[in-house]
Amino acid sequence: MFDSTIQAQLRSYLERLQQPIELVASLDDRPASAEMRELLTEIAALNSMVSVRFDGADSRRPSFQVSRKGADMGIRFAAIPMGHEFSSLVLALLQAGGHPPKVDADVIEQIRALDTDLVFETWMSLTCHNCPDVVQALNLMAVLNPRIRHVAIDGGLFQTEVEQLQIMAVPSIFLNGKPFGSGRMELADILKKVDTGSAARDAAALSKKAPYDVLIVGGGPAGAAAAVYAARKGIRTGIVAERFGGQTLDTLGIENYISVLETQGPKFAAALEAHARAYDVDIMNGQRVAALQAGAAPGALLTLRLENGAQLQSRAVILSTGARWRNVNVPGEAEYRNKGVAYCPHCDGPLFKGKNVAVIGGGNSGVEAAIDLAGVVQHVTVVEFAPQLKADAVLVNKLNSLPNVTVHMNAQTTSITGDGSKVNGLQFKDRSSGAEHRIELAGVFVQIGLVPNTDFLKGNLELSRFGEIVVDSHGATNVPGVFAAGDATTVPFKQIIIAAGDGAKAALSAFDYLIRTPAAA
Repeated sequence: MFDSTIQAQLRSYLERLQQPIELVASLDDRPASAEMRELLTEIAALNSMVSVRFDGADSRRPSFQVSRKGADMGIRFAAIPMGHEFSSLVLALLQAGGHPPKVDADVIEQIRALDTDLVFETWMSLTCHNCPDVVQALNLMAVLNPRIRHVAIDGGLFQTEVEQLQIMAVPSIFLNGKPFGSGRMELADILKKVDTGSAARDAAALSKKAPYDVLIVGGGPAGAAAAVYAARKGIRTGIVAERFGGQTLDTLGIENYISVLETQGPKFAAALEAHARAYDVDIMNGQRVAALQAGAAPGALLTLRLENGAQLQSRAVILSTGARWRNVNVPGEAEYRNKGVAYCPHCDGPLFKGKNVAVIGGGNSGVEAAIDLAGVVQHVTVVEFAPQLKADAVLVNKLNSLPNVTVHMNAQTTSITGDGSKVNGLQFKDRSSGAEHRIELAGVFVQIGLVPNTDFLKGNLELSRFGEIVVDSHGATNVPGVFAAGDATTVPFKQIIIAAGDGAKAALSAFDYLIRTPAAA
């Protein structure tokens, strides 16, 4: 199953095992069980500290448990964890074998202190690049706390359960048999939901932090670049981020960042965070800013109030809050979100295998989504508001070559319909004739661009009519000491490399502001 390169890499990883581990498989007569047997046999052959048994009694087959020898750890895979989930398998093996996780000591203690039985199930697909974060977080919790159990389930292997539970988006997380969360979640997000006292403790700890020289809001390419450039000046630098990596976490392939020929979004995001941490930047992840308060006079401290009630202060602030997917805002979109309405074709596309879907949007993202989905689903309908597709010509040519794609241009989506539990169709109006049309389908992928994350700034900062932060050539806003960078600003062309350059420029401008502006008494 592994080629020689992967075997060598995995053998090298397994040398880090500190305690013997055991893999216990529960198999049936399906071809997937034979594939799982082959996978586990090959892993066990790579290191003498790994053993495998095929006498498991799990009712969900094929599946296997990863456990420390002689223990009963709660890590299970009802999947053949290759593709994006291979890293989840490797980490599960290492952590079960005693290799220390790269998690802060206080987080480890928080997990160990959870004193209730938690049984998690994560429904995922092997093509989902957001799923590994959830799987790895829950696996780690199961390693650290014997009262926590977790199984990662490949929806493609258990279609009957997918239909029964009406799972139409991944990752979908269940806790003790009930829906817990959907979409990408990090360890901090999960702990906030299961440890109800954590928000108050976080707020108290954050409010005790000393004022910063530069405080950055947002952890995408702009925020990470700003942090590195500011910290290299030797000034106290912090980042408040809802999720470090920003939109890159939702990007499958990155092929236009100069000097990096090709990479994947989550890998790129991890590199951004590692670079910032290398300069001792204080990273406060999993936190959302609720308000910005300017100082009473030039040089006075600026205040950021977080949603958990904490307050942070800084002499200068750089806003790099990025953007989010734009909603189409028609009846049915909100009601059927994650029940057929989706925003990530790479993640959720496999759940619609053999079914009919629609893509709303004819720009690059919409056409790329349609091309991607056409290889998985039965038929794709593209609905574009404008009289022509706005995507690059090479993408349009590729789209037009596909036999299972229909394009409707000059078409206004009017509603997304459903049966009360899931999507069953889409309605649109021909803008030329006024004729109404309905398409029966199982899923709708919304791909109509981005909206800046600036709602919390309204009334405190100058924004454009599109909600973008108005900046000058130096990244300065209309409020002294406040700078901005990246997709949340009026800077044209929302690209990773442009955001990173913006972040560097904003940091240098903030430093110039600090050395020229005396601190207020």
